[in-house]
Amino acid sequence: MKRIVFLDYVRVFACFLVMLVHASENFYGAPGMTDMAGPQSFLNNETDRLWVSLYDGFSRMSVPLFMIVSAFLLAPVPETESMNVFYRRRFMRIIPPLAVFMVLYSTLPVLWGQLDTSMSLNDISRLLVNFPSLAGHFWFMYPLIGIYLFLPIISPWLRNATARQELFFILLFLLSTCMPFLRRWFGELWGECFWNEYHMLWYFSGYLGYVVLAHYIHKHLSWTRNERLLRGSALAVVGAALTIWSFYIQAEPGVLLETPEIEIGWAFCTINCVMLAAGTFIVFTAINWRESAIVTEMSKLSYGMYLMHIFWLGMWVDVFKNIYPLATPAAIPAIAICTFATCYLCTKAMSYLPYAKYIVGTASNVKKILPAAKNA
Repeated sequence: MKRIVFLDYVRVFACFLVMLVHASENFYGAPGMTDMAGPQSFLNNETDRLWVSLYDGFSRMSVPLFMIVSAFLLAPVPETESMNVFYRRRFMRIIPPLAVFMVLYSTLPVLWGQLDTSMSLNDISRLLVNFPSLAGHFWFMYPLIGIYLFLPIISPWLRNATARQELFFILLFLLSTCMPFLRRWFGELWGECFWNEYHMLWYFSGYLGYVVLAHYIHKHLSWTRNERLLRGSALAVVGAALTIWSFYIQAEPGVLLETPEIEIGWAFCTINCVMLAAGTFIVFTAINWRESAIVTEMSKLSYGMYLMHIFWLGMWVDVFKNIYPLATPAAIPAIAICTFATCYLCTKAMSYLPYAKYIVGTASNVKKILPAAKNA
């Protein structure tokens, strides 16, 4: 299957944004907790408030972009591909590396004192039911696996649905993304109560909405290139402004804050995040990207980079917050850039290992290097 060039650029961009999000989180974690943001948050000053809002808020499109890319490539599953074949191909790509790194995050931190033995054993005992305590970023894999499980089931509808029918689904999905904000004014909505969480729009909510949205963009969006650039940019700018503003107005410096409350606009299935991610993706579709060997390679390595990046992030946080401290506007991107570069080099090196595709999700061809080395 021929590579779709712009998707490689989107994937690399989203991978970097994930690291920018986690770099930012080190500047509003509450004292006494982990460096990353936990259930409670604390901002030291107005400078941190501004730059965390800007960097982290803008980067909240990262997870939706990954979902959109996956759906753009995979939905609908071809009629000629059985459910068993689809599951085997997708899960053999993601499950073995995930399992390897879950074990690594449960054990390796014992060596440098980040985990004690009892915590390590507890993490290992829970590997079949949830991610390790130091691998919070693995939360994303569970919704992604759920989407993969559901894709063969929804594919017949996607193959036969008209643009109008898909748009109806998307409109209901968009309405569901307004619910976190509506709850602040009205409380429980549309059938919600303490004994029922499945509200009226439950089946149109969550990451499935991004699947239908990606398919609509792929198959039905009829905008010209200029319309995609202008309208996509407008969507992205408005979405970014709302996402940044939603955190900034609530993040009062010097006060212990509840993270879910100040991050209400940073949830990935909120209307502002949908606007930001969809608008950005549409802009990417309108740009004539040149195929780049380095971008293609980073795209192939992005899964392994994502899996390992928390291992390296802490080191760069220590460098730019403690050893050679930088001001927040410079420290956050420096941490993200250095983490990204380190993960790329490490994943690239590991891709030459035997059975690398089961460790970092892809394997480089050693045979291409050996003749070049002999000729040299």
